[in-house]
Amino acid sequence: LTPFSASEEMRSTWQGKAGRSPLQALYESDQFEQSSLQAVHQQRREMLSNVCSRYTRKRRLLQPDDLRHLVVDDTHGLLYCYVPKVACTNWKRVMMVLTGQGKYQDPLEIPAHEAHVPSNLRTLSEYSVPEINYRLRSYLKFVFVREPFERLVSAYRNKFTLSYNTAFHKRYGTKIIRRHRQEPSEQALERGDDVRFEEFVYYLLDPRTLQEEPFNEHWERVHSLCHPCVIHYDVVGKYETLAEDANYILQLVGADTSIKFPASSKTRRTTDMMAQFFQDISPFYQRRLFNLYKMDYLLFNYSIPSYLRIR
Repeated sequence: LTPFSASEEMRSTWQGKAGRSPLQALYESDQFEQSSLQAVHQQRREMLSNVCSRYTRKRRLLQPDDLRHLVVDDTHGLLYCYVPKVACTNWKRVMMVLTGQGKYQDPLEIPAHEAHVPSNLRTLSEYSVPEINYRLRSYLKFVFVREPFERLVSAYRNKFTLSYNTAFHKRYGTKIIRRHRQEPSEQALERGDDVRFEEFVYYLLDPRTLQEEPFNEHWERVHSLCHPCVIHYDVVGKYETLAEDANYILQLVGADTSIKFPASSKTRRTTDMMAQFFQDISPFYQRRLFNLYKMDYLLFNYSIPSYLRIR
């Protein structure tokens, strides 16, 4: 397969030189009046574009395998790059309703585990290169992001502190404890179910980790999962404004008004709670961890957390 990038045609469409992007076409129709929400999304796209131009010297060629996180809805002309720990289960449920030809009516009726079955949704990597380029050029593309360390803590809590996640304990926990705990017990080495947050941080920063295999998608950086400097996203939604951003996207693609994004029962992470996770991490390691996720902070306009001791 020929590697492909954001072609000249795609870039000029995005920049408005040769035709209109799907988003521009919608804006120019009578369907939407100028709104503060539109302005917010315009600012997010501009921020993304500015950071990309400042920090990416060499345009990366994407292979189809890089597109496994882009879910395709051919009915509504929609591409969604899913990021674990950023409402992706609910978004996959919504995508199943949108693509299901009436098989599903209510996203919340779809069990969470079913939303993650690969065969239930098509990803862009399954298409031919011409089909991929056509969809990148003409479909509405969106991604949802979250404050990077909040997402990281959420991934840690979900994968390492819940008793039912035995697959993660065996796959990652045992290795983390073996490498990053002094004098681990036999039980800890065998079960891997009591990884401490600081041990998880040491694992992320250990050069051997990425030499051996890519990061798991739950703690991989958004820019590595979704390639926002090559793929020009029309909408960058944020976890912090989830409900309004989700409704905005459903409105943009003309989804049936009966399709609602599930109301979130999420509890807001407090700064105090986040500070507790980082209190045992030295400033040296805080700085290194921040540098690891720095591009996500820059691209999506998140500020350095106030609880970090790295200034």
